[in-house]
Parts: sequence; C-alpha cells; structure tokens
Amino acid sequence: MSLRYRCLVIDHDDTAVDSTATIHYPAHVEAMRIMRPGHPVISLEEFLRKSFDPGILAYYKCELGMSDDEIEIEFKIWEEFAAQRIPRFYDGFLEVLKEHRGRGGVVAVVSHSYKELIERDYLSAGEFVPDVIFGWDFDENKRKPSPFPIYEILKTFRLKPEDVLVVDDMKPGILMARSAGVEVAAAGWAYRIPEIEEYMRSNCVEYFSTVKSFRSFIFGS
Repeated sequence: MSLRYRCLVIDHDDTAVDSTATIHYPAHVEAMRIMRPGHPVISLEEFLRKSFDPGILAYYKCELGMSDDEIEIEFKIWEEFAAQRIPRFYDGFLEVLKEHRGRGGVVAVVSHSYKELIERDYLSAGEFVPDVIFGWDFDENKRKPSPFPIYEILKTFRLKPEDVLVVDDMKPGILMARSAGVEVAAAGWAYRIPEIEEYMRSNCVEYFSTVKSFRSFIFGS
C-alpha cells in the first residue's frame, strides 16, 4: 500500500508524549522554589509561550537573570524529574506510527530530549522503537534546528526530500525542515496557545488539532 510520505520525522516532547505538563514545567516550579523562594512563577501556558519565544534558555538568562550556576541547578532538577517520571503517549499516536511502519514506512525522531529517555518512553509503552533517534546528546552544532539530522535520515534510508514529513509542535522543527527542504506539519493536540498556533499554521503544510486528523492526513483516510 502506497504512503503519502515514506518517512515521518517526529518530535518527542508535546508531539509524541505529554511531557511539558508532567515533567518540564513541574521541574521549573521546583527549581524556582529552591533558588527564588517567593518569586512569582509563570503559569504552564506562559511557560510554553516562553519555550516558543524567546526560547527557554533565553527566558532563564534574560528575563529571570539566572546565572550559569543557577541554570545548571535548574538542569539538574530537570534531569531528576525526567529520570523519575515517564510521560504518557497521546492517545492513538503510537498506533499511527506502528501503522506507518507496517505499511513500509520509516519512523525517525529528532528531539531536544536525551536519546536514552526517548527510547525508555517508547519501550515503557510497548515494543515499538523508532528506526533512528537524534536527541539532545548529539553534537550541539548538529541538533535541531540544524538540518543535519534530516540530511542523515535522507542518506541513511535513501530518501528524497519529498518522501519526508516533519511533525513538531515548536519553531526549531519548522526551521530545521525549511533548511533541509522537506515538508513540515504542526502537532497541535498538546495545547492551544493562539500565537503559537498562528505561527504554526502559517509555516506548516498542515496543522493537526488531533491525532486523528494527523492519521487521516498521512494515510489519506
């Protein structure tokens, strides 16, 4: 059976798994409690906005005025939360990936999470593991939004740019896809933030409000 795209390049956080609400944001709340007791903590929605623009590190440095040592503490707290909590996959998402592979497709992951955590999340949910994973632990000059992961995927699986669809919920995935000359679609099922949705709709071939609409698009049903 023919596929609309031979390869799906999937982001992990808030695309495959519900991780900002259950890991990243609670870790930030804990870090603020330890380092800045009494300082107002932004809401989950605002945390997502800051992650989108200017980016979470820029928020820590420029808006909160965190030192390098404080950012290191924040990171270590995040590592503890990430090690202890396994996020859930969005309903139906794994089934789409399994169906895609079952029809002869390739499933790749390009994420800012660690490769070992991504593998753990997939294995915890069953036996399905992506064909290749590019995570945060990869060379920092070759991480998303660098097009390097896409070029490697094209080369490894002998694909053409038109064979690939990137699915992501944040700007780095869009920038990576653009640079590599492949199509990109927005995963919009994790949250509804108007300015993020507006950007994603304007810069993607499709915006998916649900996993079901994602499935319908890639399988044409």
